[in-house]
Amino acid sequence: MEVSTHTTSTLSRSNSRTSSNSELEKELIDLDLSGGVNNKSNTLKKRISSSRTPAKKAKRIRFFRNGDKFYPGSTIPVSVERYRSFDSLTEDLTRLLEDSVTLTSAIRAIYTLDGKKIEKVDDLEDGKCYVCSCNNEGFKRIDYNVSNTNTKNPNRLSRIIRPLSPVKNGGSNGSTPLKEIDSVVHPRIVTLIRNGVKPRKIMRLLLNKRNSPTYEHVLTAITQCVKLDTGCVRKVFTVSGVPVQRLAQFFDEDDVFFAYGNERVGINDFELEAEESKAIAAHRKTLRSSTTRTGPKPKMPVKSHNDTFVCVDESALNGGILPDSLPLELQAKYTLGSIIGDGNFAVVLKLKDKQKHTEYALKIIDKSKCSGKDHYLAAEIRVMKKLNHPYIIQLVHDIETIKNMYLVLELVRGGDLFDAITRVTRFSENQSKIMMKHLASAMAYMHSLSIVHRDIKPENLLVELDNDGNVVLLKLGDFGLACEVTEPLLSICGTPTYVAPEILMESGYGVKIDVWAAGIILYILLCGFPPFVSPDNQQEQLFDAILNGFFDFPAPYWNNIGDSVRDLIINMLQSDPELRFSSEDILDHPWLTSDIVDDTRDSNGYRIFSNHAY
Repeated sequence: MEVSTHTTSTLSRSNSRTSSNSELEKELIDLDLSGGVNNKSNTLKKRISSSRTPAKKAKRIRFFRNGDKFYPGSTIPVSVERYRSFDSLTEDLTRLLEDSVTLTSAIRAIYTLDGKKIEKVDDLEDGKCYVCSCNNEGFKRIDYNVSNTNTKNPNRLSRIIRPLSPVKNGGSNGSTPLKEIDSVVHPRIVTLIRNGVKPRKIMRLLLNKRNSPTYEHVLTAITQCVKLDTGCVRKVFTVSGVPVQRLAQFFDEDDVFFAYGNERVGINDFELEAEESKAIAAHRKTLRSSTTRTGPKPKMPVKSHNDTFVCVDESALNGGILPDSLPLELQAKYTLGSIIGDGNFAVVLKLKDKQKHTEYALKIIDKSKCSGKDHYLAAEIRVMKKLNHPYIIQLVHDIETIKNMYLVLELVRGGDLFDAITRVTRFSENQSKIMMKHLASAMAYMHSLSIVHRDIKPENLLVELDNDGNVVLLKLGDFGLACEVTEPLLSICGTPTYVAPEILMESGYGVKIDVWAAGIILYILLCGFPPFVSPDNQQEQLFDAILNGFFDFPAPYWNNIGDSVRDLIINMLQSDPELRFSSEDILDHPWLTSDIVDDTRDSNGYRIFSNHAY
């Protein structure tokens, strides 16, 4: 996940001291360590064997990977004699887990299952379960596999009968070595046909680097999705009947699979009934629309303003704010400049640091006009103080007086994305890719902290341009509706064009509403209008279209736009949040990871790669 651009911490050799040979080595041998950590356990055993220091009986602790509901956890002995510092424990946990799960960086935090942060080794309790978290990750509250702490999972595939894992078998049978996993696994939605009486049940599952780092992980994910009466999924076939025995096969051209347990495979099992074919086709969106949109081109929505705060007063909009009206602390440090934004509910002016000559933006909020919205103001400041990312507007300073709240913010000179869209109508894939990388990176960082923005739209995205007018930087701003997510949210908020269907359904929502909004923006960047529109500009019709979820890529506006970015948009605009890409999945999608600049072809029909034709 993240996703953020912060430097990954470099692992150093552990300085932890080991405990006695007799007790801890026996405990480690007795423990049921999860598959894929044999090398790590051997290392730990050597460290234990080398010690002659007597120690008390170690605690047996099971550790899970933050946000991974498929990983069964690893149990290790923990004692203060062996781990003299908290850092030495996290270093060992990093080495232990990195062969079994995908780690974005070193383990840096440990939480209880209810989200309480552990500060020292002494706080760990014998026989309890805990969650390991990497840098900049907030605790993810999910159902961890705690039922398997003391007993073996009856549905777990035995080592004898389960298919070979590409990680644990060194690439045998054509499987993929660990170092190549990143190039094999990419986010995609697959269709699963559950074995049973025809017509069989059709399901869908999102595969990505979090739940599919190994072949065995994919089988576990499929097992939890299809819920076979016979238990674990042990055999998978393509729709043409070819056995799936390697991780890479789940990410090839086939995206429909049959899932079996130990049942016998019949000769007619791979023949689809009409009802089954219809159900599979209903889930698929075509990348190339056969329709041509006639009549006038759909328009962009009218530019909206942030409705969270009330503007100071009308005189402020006319430049009526005087330098001596600012708090003394601001007067001493900054020179007040011109007004650069008015909105409906906020005023923003330029500030200049008197010593460094650096320019900032000053947002002034009249507290008396925030009646009933005080919690939004408090949440905005609280959230912004937590954030530090190159693609997020930085809160530099905040001052509260009796009447006003003053926020000193990072200044982005190019204006907002809405105005940029208005000027150029549509952007190239290359320009769109730069902006989507920056936005997805900001979202992934924010979501790793369990923060949802709730109002991502072009008006809240600020851009910087080069001398030729090309976008070189995009930053996410205006956190007036942002909040921490600890449980499904129910309040209806956002901007109509970008609102996700689960908000309208009032069924509870989380951070993936931001991904939906980003998908709408990506669609707009490439063609100049949103995917869901109301012919009569009626909000009810717009909401019906969003809830229906149908959209296409009409000619002529999408004629020269590649299939890869269309696929990304389709996955970002999945109506079901469980199937919708996460912000991390966006960053892992081939359109953003490939070297293709524009997925189009030159006059000779050759695709363009990195400004060279092939």
